[in-house]
Amino acid sequence: MNRAVKRGALMIGSAAVIAGVASAVWNRRDPLDLAGKVVLITGGSRGLGLALARAFAKYGASIAVCARDQNELEVSKRDLANRGADVLTVVCDVSDEAQVGHMIAAVIARYGRLDVVVNNAGVIQVGPVEAMSIADFEKTMNVMFWGTVHTTLAALPHLRRRRKSRVINITSVGAKASIPHLVPYSCAKFAAAAFSEGMGAELQGTGVKVVTIAPGLMRTGSHVNAEFKGNEDAEAAWFSVSASLPGVSMAAERAAEQIVDATRFGYSERILSVPANVLARLHGVLPGMTIDLLGMAGRFLPKNRPQAGDTARALENPWLYALTTLGRHAARRLLQPGM
Repeated sequence: MNRAVKRGALMIGSAAVIAGVASAVWNRRDPLDLAGKVVLITGGSRGLGLALARAFAKYGASIAVCARDQNELEVSKRDLANRGADVLTVVCDVSDEAQVGHMIAAVIARYGRLDVVVNNAGVIQVGPVEAMSIADFEKTMNVMFWGTVHTTLAALPHLRRRRKSRVINITSVGAKASIPHLVPYSCAKFAAAAFSEGMGAELQGTGVKVVTIAPGLMRTGSHVNAEFKGNEDAEAAWFSVSASLPGVSMAAERAAEQIVDATRFGYSERILSVPANVLARLHGVLPGMTIDLLGMAGRFLPKNRPQAGDTARALENPWLYALTTLGRHAARRLLQPGM
């Protein structure tokens, strides 16, 4: 009996591998042509969202971007229009279901169609979990989980009308292994990844392909707008340096290229950067060991000594200023406020 079960499991596993390879080969033969398509990007006024808007526009797609700040949207619209893109901007808080409905209606009213939705909007708090409030957890869930759910469900009827369409969910390596001092962020990303994978399975055969993206650290310049809790200066220092160093972090433009590639070819999942792949694979095989290793690394992170400080001034320390050079350059390129 045990041999029969093992033989059956082996056959199922082999069939799954063959099916996965066949799917990848087929998708490579039949990519989505983005020319003339309409791509909606949430949180698209700056950072990775802006890099994605620029990248999709290069393929001839019309771009719709949403954000909560009208001024930021106007700046990003000029940037994209100057690059030859056809752009619609919509003020929208994706945590508000009604606002999302109005946003989708605005896109359809302008273009008459919707082909690709990129759920990218996000917030991040950095600090030990005991420095976080319930409101911090609620905020991350509202934007990165409920924002993804609201936008996907509102867009789905329009996506189903296309022969081929995509939902791209930007999660994180933090959705593979929860990272110390980023616990609210990781919780929201885990939830978003579960939604993404479940929707991907349910929509098989409908023409709507769901792609789960799991980046590691990226040089998007977002560290200048992160919220720091606990020992704020020390938290800002380690996170900003980590999000700026090459090898540890990936350039946002390179990440955007890989995400557009995953969109065109309809990959179910794409993990970005070597460090993120190593962490995700290790956690998949040895979760207990991964938690222990992350715990050891967490011991070197700042202790929870509440200390409100001027984090921008703290990063002007000559050593930290030098180590965050690439991060500052990314912040300027990607229109981060305050840069």
